Amino acid sequence: MPLDLGETARQFDRLAAQARQSAADRDDRLGELLRRAAALPPEAAAAIPTAGRPFLAAQPLGPLTGAYPPPPAPSAGWSVAAVDGSHIDVDRHLPAACYLLNLGGCLLTYGAQPGARLFSRPHLAVDPEELYIADPGGPPPDAPDAASAGAPEEVEVSGAVLGLVRTVRELETLAAEMERPPPAAPPPLLGLLDGSLALWGLAGRGYPPFLRQAIIGDGLLPALDRIQALAQSRPAAVAAYVSYPRSAEVVNALRCALCPHPAAACALRCNHRRAGPPPCTLADGLLDRDLFGRLLEPGWRSPLYRTHSSVPRDYYGAGRQVCFFYLNAGTEIGRVEIPAWVAEDETLLPLTHALIWDQCQRGQGYPAALSEAHEQAVVKGADRRAYRRMLAEALQRQDLPATTSAKDHAKRHPWL
Repeated sequence: MPLDLGETARQFDRLAAQARQSAADRDDRLGELLRRAAALPPEAAAAIPTAGRPFLAAQPLGPLTGAYPPPPAPSAGWSVAAVDGSHIDVDRHLPAACYLLNLGGCLLTYGAQPGARLFSRPHLAVDPEELYIADPGGPPPDAPDAASAGAPEEVEVSGAVLGLVRTVRELETLAAEMERPPPAAPPPLLGLLDGSLALWGLAGRGYPPFLRQAIIGDGLLPALDRIQALAQSRPAAVAAYVSYPRSAEVVNALRCALCPHPAAACALRCNHRRAGPPPCTLADGLLDRDLFGRLLEPGWRSPLYRTHSSVPRDYYGAGRQVCFFYLNAGTEIGRVEIPAWVAEDETLLPLTHALIWDQCQRGQGYPAALSEAHEQAVVKGADRRAYRRMLAEALQRQDLPATTSAKDHAKRHPWL
Protein backbone atom coordinates (compact mmCIF):
# COMPACT_ATOMS: atom_id res chain seq x y z
CA MET A 1 0.00 0.00 0.00
CA PRO A 2 1.48 3.42 -0.92
CA LEU A 3 2.12 6.20 1.59
CA ASP A 4 -1.08 7.74 2.98
CA LEU A 5 -0.42 11.34 1.97
CA GLY A 6 -3.58 12.66 3.62
CA GLU A 7 -2.61 11.32 7.04
CA THR A 8 0.97 12.49 6.53
CA ALA A 9 -0.25 16.01 5.68
CA ARG A 10 -2.25 16.17 8.92
CA GLN A 11 0.88 15.25 10.88
CA PHE A 12 2.88 17.93 9.07
CA ASP A 13 0.24 20.48 10.11
CA ARG A 14 0.83 19.50 13.73
CA LEU A 15 4.59 19.88 13.24
CA ALA A 16 4.16 23.36 11.76
CA ALA A 17 1.91 24.45 14.62
CA GLN A 18 4.49 23.33 17.18
CA ALA A 19 7.26 25.15 15.30
CA ARG A 20 5.25 28.38 15.25
CA GLN A 21 4.57 28.14 18.95
CA SER A 22 8.23 27.74 19.84
CA ALA A 23 9.57 30.39 17.41
CA ALA A 24 8.59 33.36 19.59
CA ASP A 25 10.13 31.79 22.69
CA ARG A 26 13.37 31.08 20.82
CA ASP A 27 13.49 34.67 19.56
CA ASP A 28 13.09 36.10 23.05
CA ARG A 29 15.77 33.84 24.50
CA LEU A 30 18.15 34.67 21.66
CA GLY A 31 17.76 38.39 22.36
CA GLU A 32 18.50 37.91 26.05
CA LEU A 33 21.50 35.69 25.27
CA LEU A 34 22.98 38.35 22.99
CA ARG A 35 22.38 41.02 25.62
CA ARG A 36 24.33 39.02 28.19
CA ALA A 37 27.08 38.21 25.69
CA ALA A 38 27.53 41.91 24.91
CA ALA A 39 28.09 42.58 28.62
CA LEU A 40 31.09 40.20 28.77
CA PRO A 41 34.51 41.95 28.67
CA PRO A 42 36.36 41.07 25.41
CA GLU A 43 39.50 40.07 27.29
CA ALA A 44 37.54 37.47 29.26
CA ALA A 45 36.57 35.44 26.17
CA ALA A 46 39.85 33.56 25.81
CA ALA A 47 39.72 32.60 29.49
CA ILE A 48 36.29 30.96 29.28
CA PRO A 49 36.73 27.34 30.48
CA THR A 50 35.06 25.51 27.55
CA ALA A 51 36.91 22.19 27.91
CA GLY A 52 35.56 19.37 30.05
CA ARG A 53 31.89 20.32 29.72
CA PRO A 54 29.11 17.80 29.08
CA PHE A 55 28.56 19.50 25.69
CA LEU A 56 30.85 20.53 22.83
CA ALA A 57 31.86 24.18 23.19
CA ALA A 58 34.25 26.13 20.97
CA GLN A 59 37.26 27.98 22.33
CA PRO A 60 37.15 31.68 21.36
CA LEU A 61 40.40 32.90 19.79
CA GLY A 62 39.41 36.54 20.29
CA PRO A 63 36.16 38.23 21.26
CA LEU A 64 33.27 35.91 22.03
CA THR A 65 30.97 37.73 19.62
CA GLY A 66 31.52 40.45 17.06
CA ALA A 67 31.53 41.16 13.33
CA TYR A 68 34.26 41.87 10.75
CA PRO A 69 33.63 43.43 7.31
CA PRO A 70 34.76 41.66 4.14
CA PRO A 71 38.21 42.71 2.86
CA PRO A 72 38.56 43.55 -0.84
CA ALA A 73 39.53 40.78 -3.23
CA PRO A 74 43.06 40.99 -4.72
CA SER A 75 43.06 43.65 -7.43
CA ALA A 76 45.39 41.71 -9.76
CA GLY A 77 43.23 38.57 -9.81
CA TRP A 78 43.03 35.26 -8.00
CA SER A 79 42.22 31.57 -8.44
CA VAL A 80 39.84 29.25 -6.59
CA ALA A 81 40.20 25.46 -6.74
CA ALA A 82 37.37 23.24 -5.49
CA VAL A 83 36.86 19.49 -5.25
CA ASP A 84 33.79 17.47 -4.36
CA GLY A 85 33.01 13.77 -4.51
CA SER A 86 30.27 11.18 -4.65
CA HIS A 87 30.29 7.42 -4.47
CA ILE A 88 28.40 4.21 -5.05
CA ASP A 89 28.84 2.01 -2.01
CA VAL A 90 29.58 -1.69 -1.88
CA ASP A 91 26.27 -3.50 -2.45
CA ARG A 92 25.98 -6.89 -0.79
CA HIS A 93 23.11 -7.76 -3.16
CA LEU A 94 25.43 -7.60 -6.18
CA PRO A 95 27.57 -10.57 -7.24
CA ALA A 96 30.93 -8.72 -7.05
CA ALA A 97 32.38 -6.53 -4.32
CA CYS A 98 33.40 -3.07 -5.52
CA TYR A 99 32.69 0.60 -4.96
CA LEU A 100 32.91 3.68 -7.17
CA LEU A 101 34.44 7.02 -6.20
CA ASN A 102 33.81 9.95 -8.51
CA LEU A 103 35.86 13.07 -7.78
CA GLY A 104 35.02 16.26 -9.61
CA GLY A 105 36.43 19.72 -9.40
CA CYS A 106 37.44 22.95 -11.03
CA LEU A 107 40.03 25.69 -11.03
CA LEU A 108 38.50 29.11 -11.69
CA THR A 109 40.76 32.10 -12.36
CA TYR A 110 39.54 35.70 -12.15
CA GLY A 111 41.18 38.96 -13.21
CA ALA A 112 43.02 40.09 -16.32
CA GLN A 113 43.43 36.52 -17.65
CA PRO A 114 40.29 34.62 -16.58
CA GLY A 115 39.98 30.92 -17.19
CA ALA A 116 38.37 27.69 -16.04
CA ARG A 117 39.50 24.08 -15.83
CA LEU A 118 36.96 21.34 -15.05
CA PHE A 119 37.48 17.64 -14.39
CA SER A 120 35.63 14.49 -13.37
CA ARG A 121 37.58 11.35 -12.42
CA PRO A 122 35.80 8.07 -11.64
CA HIS A 123 37.66 5.27 -9.91
CA LEU A 124 36.31 1.75 -9.46
CA ALA A 125 37.84 0.06 -6.40
CA VAL A 126 38.14 -3.70 -6.88
CA ASP A 127 41.45 -4.69 -5.26
CA PRO A 128 41.48 -6.06 -1.70
CA GLU A 129 43.85 -3.26 -0.64
CA GLU A 130 41.11 -0.74 -1.48
CA LEU A 131 38.14 -2.78 -0.27
CA TYR A 132 39.68 -3.33 3.17
CA ILE A 133 41.97 -1.36 5.46
CA ALA A 134 44.15 -3.85 7.28
CA ASP A 135 46.24 -3.54 10.42
CA PRO A 136 49.83 -3.10 9.14
CA GLY A 137 51.09 -4.55 12.41
CA GLY A 138 49.36 -7.89 11.84
CA PRO A 139 50.96 -10.88 10.10
CA PRO A 140 50.78 -10.91 6.29
CA PRO A 141 48.44 -13.58 4.87
CA ASP A 142 51.34 -15.59 3.37
CA ALA A 143 53.46 -15.63 6.54
CA PRO A 144 54.33 -19.15 7.86
CA ASP A 145 52.63 -18.47 11.20
CA ALA A 146 49.68 -16.55 9.77
CA ALA A 147 47.26 -19.42 10.34
CA SER A 148 48.18 -19.79 14.00
CA ALA A 149 48.20 -16.04 14.59
CA GLY A 150 44.81 -15.62 12.96
CA ALA A 151 43.86 -13.38 10.06
CA PRO A 152 45.08 -9.79 10.27
CA GLU A 153 42.49 -7.40 11.62
CA GLU A 154 40.83 -5.37 8.90
CA VAL A 155 37.93 -3.00 8.35
CA GLU A 156 35.74 -3.09 5.26
CA VAL A 157 35.65 0.14 3.27
CA SER A 158 31.91 0.69 3.07
CA GLY A 159 29.26 2.83 4.71
CA ALA A 160 30.71 5.43 7.08
CA VAL A 161 34.29 4.27 6.45
CA LEU A 162 33.88 4.81 2.72
CA GLY A 163 32.64 8.32 3.50
CA LEU A 164 35.85 8.99 5.44
CA VAL A 165 37.99 7.57 2.63
CA ARG A 166 36.17 9.79 0.13
CA THR A 167 36.83 12.90 2.24
CA VAL A 168 40.55 12.10 2.29
CA ARG A 169 40.59 11.48 -1.48
CA GLU A 170 38.87 14.82 -2.03
CA LEU A 171 41.53 16.63 0.00
CA GLU A 172 44.36 14.75 -1.75
CA THR A 173 42.89 15.66 -5.13
CA LEU A 174 42.54 19.29 -4.08
CA ALA A 175 46.19 19.37 -2.99
CA ALA A 176 47.25 17.93 -6.36
CA GLU A 177 45.19 20.51 -8.27
CA MET A 178 46.64 23.36 -6.24
CA GLU A 179 50.18 22.04 -6.85
CA ARG A 180 49.87 22.12 -10.64
CA PRO A 181 52.41 24.54 -12.17
CA PRO A 182 50.99 28.08 -11.95
CA PRO A 183 51.58 30.95 -14.38
CA ALA A 184 54.81 32.93 -14.20
CA ALA A 185 53.24 35.32 -11.70
CA PRO A 186 50.99 33.04 -9.67
CA PRO A 187 47.90 34.77 -8.27
CA PRO A 188 46.60 34.12 -4.74
CA LEU A 189 44.94 30.70 -4.55
CA LEU A 190 42.15 29.36 -2.35
CA GLY A 191 41.29 25.66 -2.14
CA LEU A 192 37.72 24.79 -1.16
CA LEU A 193 36.06 21.62 0.11
CA ASP A 194 32.41 20.97 0.84
CA GLY A 195 31.80 19.88 4.44
CA SER A 196 34.07 19.78 7.45
CA LEU A 197 37.81 19.48 8.02
CA ALA A 198 37.07 17.67 11.29
CA LEU A 199 36.45 13.98 10.59
CA TRP A 200 33.53 13.68 13.00
CA GLY A 201 32.80 10.16 11.77
CA LEU A 202 35.86 8.83 13.62
CA ALA A 203 34.61 10.02 17.01
CA GLY A 204 33.02 7.61 19.46
CA ARG A 205 32.59 4.65 17.10
CA GLY A 206 35.16 2.31 18.58
CA TYR A 207 37.25 2.10 15.41
CA PRO A 208 40.66 0.42 15.83
CA PRO A 209 43.72 2.70 16.03
CA PHE A 210 45.13 1.46 12.73
CA LEU A 211 42.06 2.76 10.88
CA ARG A 212 42.48 6.19 12.44
CA GLN A 213 46.15 6.14 11.42
CA ALA A 214 45.28 5.19 7.84
CA ILE A 215 42.63 7.90 7.52
CA ILE A 216 44.26 10.75 9.43
CA GLY A 217 47.97 10.04 9.77
CA ASP A 218 48.53 8.58 6.29
CA GLY A 219 45.84 10.50 4.41
CA LEU A 220 44.37 13.76 5.67
CA LEU A 221 47.37 15.28 7.43
CA PRO A 222 49.91 14.76 4.61
CA ALA A 223 47.45 16.38 2.17
CA LEU A 224 47.03 19.40 4.47
CA ASP A 225 50.81 19.60 4.84
CA ARG A 226 51.22 19.69 1.04
CA ILE A 227 48.95 22.74 0.84
CA GLN A 228 50.76 24.42 3.73
CA ALA A 229 54.09 23.84 1.94
CA LEU A 230 52.61 25.42 -1.19
CA ALA A 231 51.79 28.52 0.85
CA GLN A 232 55.52 29.09 1.35
CA SER A 233 55.92 30.10 -2.30
CA ARG A 234 52.61 31.89 -3.03
CA PRO A 235 49.55 33.12 -1.11
CA ALA A 236 47.59 29.86 -0.81
CA ALA A 237 44.96 28.81 1.73
CA VAL A 238 42.50 25.97 2.19
CA ALA A 239 39.02 26.05 3.70
CA ALA A 240 35.95 23.86 4.07
CA TYR A 241 32.49 25.38 3.71
CA VAL A 242 29.52 24.04 5.68
CA SER A 243 26.17 25.19 4.28
CA TYR A 244 23.25 25.61 6.72
CA PRO A 245 25.32 24.41 9.72
CA ARG A 246 23.65 22.78 12.70
CA SER A 247 26.50 23.34 15.14
CA ALA A 248 25.99 25.01 18.53
CA GLU A 249 29.66 25.28 19.55
CA VAL A 250 29.63 29.08 19.91
CA VAL A 251 26.26 29.05 21.66
CA ASN A 252 27.75 26.49 24.04
CA ALA A 253 30.74 28.76 24.65
CA LEU A 254 28.18 31.35 25.76
CA ARG A 255 26.71 28.67 28.04
CA CYS A 256 30.12 28.32 29.64
CA ALA A 257 30.39 32.09 30.09
CA LEU A 258 27.01 32.19 31.83
CA CYS A 259 27.67 29.16 34.04
CA PRO A 260 28.59 30.06 37.64
CA HIS A 261 29.98 26.59 38.32
CA PRO A 262 33.42 25.19 37.47
CA ALA A 263 33.59 22.73 34.60
CA ALA A 264 34.07 19.77 36.95
CA ALA A 265 30.75 20.50 38.67
CA CYS A 266 28.84 21.54 35.57
CA ALA A 267 27.38 18.17 34.62
CA LEU A 268 26.51 17.20 38.21
CA ARG A 269 24.77 20.45 39.13
CA CYS A 270 23.03 21.08 35.82
CA ASN A 271 21.75 17.53 35.48
CA HIS A 272 20.19 17.50 38.93
CA ARG A 273 19.00 21.15 38.93
CA ARG A 274 18.64 21.14 42.72
CA ALA A 275 18.55 24.94 42.93
CA GLY A 276 16.23 25.52 40.00
CA PRO A 277 17.06 25.67 36.29
CA PRO A 278 20.67 26.71 35.58
CA PRO A 279 21.27 30.03 33.78
CA CYS A 280 22.59 28.29 30.67
CA THR A 281 19.12 26.94 29.83
CA LEU A 282 18.66 30.29 28.11
CA ALA A 283 20.63 28.77 25.21
CA ASP A 284 18.62 25.54 24.93
CA GLY A 285 17.75 24.69 21.35
CA LEU A 286 19.63 27.62 19.81
CA LEU A 287 22.17 27.14 17.03
CA ASP A 288 25.18 29.20 16.05
CA ARG A 289 23.46 30.28 12.84
CA ASP A 290 20.62 31.76 14.94
CA LEU A 291 23.16 33.80 16.86
CA PHE A 292 25.05 35.14 13.86
CA GLY A 293 21.92 35.70 11.84
CA ARG A 294 21.34 38.57 14.28
CA LEU A 295 24.93 39.83 14.34
CA LEU A 296 26.26 39.66 10.78
CA GLU A 297 25.50 41.77 7.73
CA PRO A 298 25.98 40.17 4.27
CA GLY A 299 29.66 39.50 3.69
CA TRP A 300 30.65 40.03 7.33
CA ARG A 301 32.23 37.28 9.39
CA SER A 302 32.31 36.35 13.06
CA PRO A 303 35.38 36.18 15.30
CA LEU A 304 37.58 33.07 15.14
CA TYR A 305 37.04 29.95 17.24
CA ARG A 306 38.76 26.60 17.66
CA THR A 307 36.70 23.44 17.82
CA HIS A 308 37.06 21.11 20.79
CA SER A 309 36.00 18.10 18.70
CA SER A 310 37.98 15.14 19.99
CA VAL A 311 39.28 14.02 16.57
CA PRO A 312 41.28 17.12 15.54
CA ARG A 313 42.09 17.93 19.16
CA ASP A 314 43.69 14.54 19.84
CA TYR A 315 45.06 13.49 16.44
CA TYR A 316 45.75 16.46 14.15
CA GLY A 317 48.69 17.97 16.04
CA ALA A 318 49.81 21.57 16.52
CA GLY A 319 49.33 23.90 13.59
CA ARG A 320 46.58 21.74 12.09
CA GLN A 321 43.86 22.29 14.67
CA VAL A 322 40.52 23.13 13.09
CA CYS A 323 39.47 26.75 13.53
CA PHE A 324 36.33 28.32 12.12
CA PHE A 325 34.28 31.44 11.65
CA TYR A 326 30.74 32.13 10.49
CA LEU A 327 29.96 34.14 7.37
CA ASN A 328 26.76 35.83 6.26
CA ALA A 329 26.74 34.44 2.71
CA GLY A 330 23.79 36.58 1.67
CA THR A 331 21.09 33.91 1.84
CA GLU A 332 22.32 31.93 4.85
CA ILE A 333 24.88 31.82 7.62
CA GLY A 334 27.68 29.49 6.52
CA ARG A 335 30.47 27.97 8.59
CA VAL A 336 34.02 28.24 7.23
CA GLU A 337 36.60 25.85 8.67
CA ILE A 338 40.33 26.48 8.27
CA PRO A 339 43.50 24.92 9.70
CA ALA A 340 45.26 26.88 12.42
CA TRP A 341 48.09 27.94 10.11
CA VAL A 342 45.56 29.81 7.96
CA ALA A 343 43.77 31.29 10.98
CA GLU A 344 47.04 32.63 12.38
CA ASP A 345 48.29 34.20 9.14
CA GLU A 346 47.55 37.92 8.75
CA THR A 347 47.50 37.57 4.95
CA LEU A 348 45.72 34.24 4.45
CA LEU A 349 42.83 34.83 6.87
CA PRO A 350 41.53 38.01 5.15
CA LEU A 351 42.23 36.40 1.76
CA THR A 352 40.05 33.42 2.70
CA HIS A 353 37.27 35.71 3.95
CA ALA A 354 37.38 37.90 0.83
CA LEU A 355 37.43 35.07 -1.71
CA ILE A 356 34.69 32.99 -0.07
CA TRP A 357 32.45 36.04 0.09
CA ASP A 358 33.20 36.74 -3.57
CA GLN A 359 32.34 33.13 -4.42
CA CYS A 360 29.08 33.31 -2.49
CA GLN A 361 28.08 36.44 -4.40
CA ARG A 362 28.80 34.70 -7.69
CA GLY A 363 27.00 31.53 -6.58
CA GLN A 364 23.76 33.06 -5.22
CA GLY A 365 24.68 32.46 -1.60
CA TYR A 366 26.86 29.36 -2.02
CA PRO A 367 30.47 29.28 -3.32
CA ALA A 368 30.32 29.08 -7.12
CA ALA A 369 33.39 26.85 -7.36
CA LEU A 370 31.84 24.30 -4.99
CA SER A 371 28.64 24.30 -7.05
CA GLU A 372 30.66 23.55 -10.18
CA ALA A 373 32.69 20.86 -8.40
CA HIS A 374 29.45 19.22 -7.28
CA GLU A 375 28.14 19.18 -10.86
CA GLN A 376 31.31 17.46 -11.99
CA ALA A 377 31.21 14.88 -9.17
CA VAL A 378 27.56 14.00 -8.73
CA VAL A 379 26.45 10.45 -9.61
CA LYS A 380 22.81 10.70 -10.67
CA GLY A 381 20.10 8.06 -10.64
CA ALA A 382 20.60 7.23 -14.30
CA ASP A 383 24.34 6.83 -13.68
CA ARG A 384 23.65 4.38 -10.87
CA ARG A 385 21.40 2.27 -13.09
CA ALA A 386 24.04 2.29 -15.81
CA TYR A 387 26.65 1.26 -13.23
CA ARG A 388 24.66 -1.85 -12.28
CA ARG A 389 24.09 -2.72 -15.93
CA MET A 390 27.76 -2.30 -16.81
CA LEU A 391 28.78 -4.50 -13.88
CA ALA A 392 26.44 -7.27 -15.05
CA GLU A 393 27.67 -7.01 -18.61
CA ALA A 394 31.33 -7.15 -17.54
CA LEU A 395 30.67 -10.32 -15.52
CA GLN A 396 28.78 -11.93 -18.40
CA ARG A 397 31.66 -11.26 -20.78
CA GLN A 398 33.80 -13.37 -18.44
CA ASP A 399 31.17 -16.12 -18.32
CA LEU A 400 30.40 -15.33 -14.69
CA PRO A 401 26.94 -15.21 -13.13
CA ALA A 402 25.49 -11.72 -12.89
CA THR A 403 22.51 -12.52 -10.67
CA THR A 404 21.54 -10.34 -7.72
CA SER A 405 19.95 -11.43 -4.43
CA ALA A 406 16.32 -12.53 -4.43
CA LYS A 407 15.48 -9.57 -2.19
CA ASP A 408 17.02 -7.10 -4.63
CA HIS A 409 15.22 -8.72 -7.57
CA ALA A 410 11.87 -8.62 -5.74
CA LYS A 411 12.27 -4.91 -4.93
CA ARG A 412 13.05 -4.05 -8.54
CA HIS A 413 10.43 -6.38 -10.06
CA PRO A 414 7.41 -6.54 -7.70
CA TRP A 415 5.03 -9.38 -8.46
CA LEU A 416 1.95 -7.14 -8.08
